[in-house]
Amino acid sequence: MNQKQFTFDPAKSQETVYDEGMTVRRQVLGDAHVDRANASIDPFTQDFQELITRYAWGTIWTRPGLPRTTRSAITLTAMIANGYWEELAMHVRAALTNGMTRDEIKEVILQSAIYCSVPAANVAFKVAQGVFAKLDEDSGAGL
Repeated sequence: MNQKQFTFDPAKSQETVYDEGMTVRRQVLGDAHVDRANASIDPFTQDFQELITRYAWGTIWTRPGLPRTTRSAITLTAMIANGYWEELAMHVRAALTNGMTRDEIKEVILQSAIYCSVPAANVAFKVAQGVFAKLDEDSGAGL
């Protein structure tokens, strides 16, 4: 296998991991989303925002073992399985940013109907349709 092997680097500073996480977070979710999230940080939520930036984005999303499209497909499935509909909408947009097509997102939702539940997939289709409609409206494609 020619894939670069990931090894944990204990010498990497927490600040470096955070910075790398913020870079990936911005690439995947977009500056506007991250700026809105950061604008709402207060002493109560600061530790949580740092945790997700450092660990979710800086430790997991930066790993070379899976392409971002695969990470997005896994994340979409997890959001569907757990009924995290607002997060699903955000990650549908992120999946498109990461290079997934609408047809691939449809296939993930169909697969989720079997393993997560038909009712969950039903809601997921509605959420994805809403995201697509908003994106089409914003881009003028809905005109």
